[in-house]
Amino acid sequence: MAYKALLLDGVDAVCGEILKERGFEVTDKGKIPPDELESIIGDYDAMVVRSATKVTADLLAKAKNLRVVGRAGVGVDNIDLDAATRSGVLVMNTPDGNTISTAEHTCGLILAVSRNIAAAVASLKEGRWDRKKYLGTEVHGKTLGVIGLGKIGSNVAARMKSFGMNVIGYDPFTTHERADEMGVKMMEIDDILAQADYLTVHTPLTDQTRGLISLKNAGKIKQGMFLINCARGGIFEEKDLPELIDRNIIKGAALDVYSQEPPSEEVAEILKHPGIVCTPHLGASTQEAQGKVAEQIAAQIADAIEQKGFEGSINGKSIALSTNKEVQPFLELAERFGRLLSQIAPRHINELSITYSGTCARHSQVITDSLLSGFLKGSVDDVVNLINARFHAESRGLKLSETQSKEPQTYSDLITVDLGSSADYRKLSATPFGDGDYRIVSIDGFSIEINLEGEIIIYRNIDQPGMLAATSGALAQRDINIASLSLGRDLKNAQAITAFTVDTKLDDTDLEYIDDIDGVNVVKYISL
Repeated sequence: MAYKALLLDGVDAVCGEILKERGFEVTDKGKIPPDELESIIGDYDAMVVRSATKVTADLLAKAKNLRVVGRAGVGVDNIDLDAATRSGVLVMNTPDGNTISTAEHTCGLILAVSRNIAAAVASLKEGRWDRKKYLGTEVHGKTLGVIGLGKIGSNVAARMKSFGMNVIGYDPFTTHERADEMGVKMMEIDDILAQADYLTVHTPLTDQTRGLISLKNAGKIKQGMFLINCARGGIFEEKDLPELIDRNIIKGAALDVYSQEPPSEEVAEILKHPGIVCTPHLGASTQEAQGKVAEQIAAQIADAIEQKGFEGSINGKSIALSTNKEVQPFLELAERFGRLLSQIAPRHINELSITYSGTCARHSQVITDSLLSGFLKGSVDDVVNLINARFHAESRGLKLSETQSKEPQTYSDLITVDLGSSADYRKLSATPFGDGDYRIVSIDGFSIEINLEGEIIIYRNIDQPGMLAATSGALAQRDINIASLSLGRDLKNAQAITAFTVDTKLDDTDLEYIDDIDGVNVVKYISL
């Protein structure tokens, strides 16, 4: 009996052709209402979508025969990954298929906004000859800031360097060696905002990148900057763009993505501003890209169902390990540990040294994958998971050292990570204590217990009377409640490491209150 595949969202016809060649029975429905999809999904073994169809938990609950969901593209925001994993449904994407297409579209928007191309075309078609009105700007010799140097960002950098642009970039997990190979000078985000003539973003939408360009941050922006966004809506505060242009803070903006798609009525009005060039999410919309991702996803789905391979799998190992009671706690521990490490690691860290002891050492490879997925999550312009975490680490020049220790330890299972000599906190160890209870148990030789959850403040301090009172008092002044406290001491040197968990998220001002206390230094805030 042939497997059945359902194609949706107008995926390129080559997808169906390849699946038919592989023996599938294919139904191409284009775009259909959610209720109709729910009524037929139970008949299919595989489904291919682009970005329009929402693969929800309710839909998956009705998909009794579904084994694979394939996303013909990169982002899987429209697919409930947790629900798919719980249902045993494999989710796959094609992360490389539209890299060139999106990079080229970004470069096109850079030129379009520089030379007023869209407005000049509209003017001429309306019968006007406005040569003087549309005086443009050359990109040659200008500085391009690239935030996010993954596959797309690095391709944009390479192409615009050929136009004679100087490229500066930010990516906390791209090493200086890798940046040097690309000819990109690494900087912090605020330095890029202050120096770039053009700014293009190629990162996920996170708390750090949300509203990166806004009236609130206007004082950080070099006057006359051009903005380009082909990554995620919301990185630029859309409602602020007209005023930023009218006040000559920025010279213009080119957008391909929006906080809501299609844009809301409010945003649609904003997009009418003459200083904004806008396209309807066309980054991946080329014949080549659509054909390429359709070919890739068809081959991947057929291979997966025939058990020949799982390339492009987003949750494949998660499914395989979800019932393994021995491995699962270590995967959760490592992912949380990785997220904490990413928030205290030095910028442009080029090596992670990981040591395993105890039973977890038997599964060190997949545990490292989980640690890396937590470490890189939120800093990579793609889904990061157990399957592709090492690829993303290697592409950024991050070297890994994994060893297994047989030396006696206080804890039966221990994961220790060394962040290198330039780290403020260099060597940290973590272990599971029980169901859902994951803790840091050592930092730089100080015994300390920190639950890997919530809002955490870590700092070094002189071990003397009054230090806890001073820091807790500073938090109280900001109306911040302490949930838990842990203290590691070195009596010989009168030094300590202190960790608080608090009930609310903090901002830079909150941390300054602690950092200003005499005897307190190296304050780090981690949000898990």
